Amino acid sequence: LNDPKNKLREAFFYYSAIRCFWLGHNGRCRYYGKKCIDLFWQGGQVTSYVAQLYLGMNSMSLTRKKSEVQLNKEVVRVAIAAMKDAAANSEWNFMNKLRLLEAEQQHLTRHHWRAIDLYDASIQSAKKSGFIHEQGLACEKAGFYFKNLD
Repeated sequence: LNDPKNKLREAFFYYSAIRCFWLGHNGRCRYYGKKCIDLFWQGGQVTSYVAQLYLGMNSMSLTRKKSEVQLNKEVVRVAIAAMKDAAANSEWNFMNKLRLLEAEQQHLTRHHWRAIDLYDASIQSAKKSGFIHEQGLACEKAGFYFKNLD
């Protein structure tokens, strides 16, 4: 199979990372997400930023499980930086993603009031932009956050 620009590999890694994220296969999500970023990370590509989002969210799940905490914190830091860059260029498309990553980060650091504000901002931004699936993800993550509050 001739794939000179790696478009088939790019699509395979991208959709595999997203599928593994939603199925809760954290190790596989990290593997495919890393391959995806290594293969086609270029600022400005929407798929690159979405891959960063899912890789960052997955890393937060792994951090909660106390798995390779320092590595995962670095992945989260990079994902947030990428979302800030993307939101600066297209706020309507990426602000909800940035706020969700920041909310999850505040959740991990136990800054409860800030996390609540960021979850709400993510939900409202996704709703305003018409991203129902991302609004649902933010609602789900906020629900888990409130459920696990001590």
